[in-house]
Amino acid sequence: MTAGGSGGPLLVTLGAGLVIVGILVWTGALSWFGRLPGDIRIERETVRVYIPLMSLIVVSAVLNLIFYLARRWF
Repeated sequence: MTAGGSGGPLLVTLGAGLVIVGILVWTGALSWFGRLPGDIRIERETVRVYIPLMSLIVVSAVLNLIFYLARRWF
């Protein structure tokens, strides 16, 4: 990207994606994240540790599918 170049559409797309994720979190549509079988949750009296392994695998697979379809489409 150069100053005044064609980076605008990329920034708008990233911003729109961030807004969509924010709305999903706000409405509770992503409440499943961290609660799938395979996610590690350690809860003690003073410590809580969440390692969302399966959730991250699902997110990775969905993003890979989206990027694959975007490359094929464009």
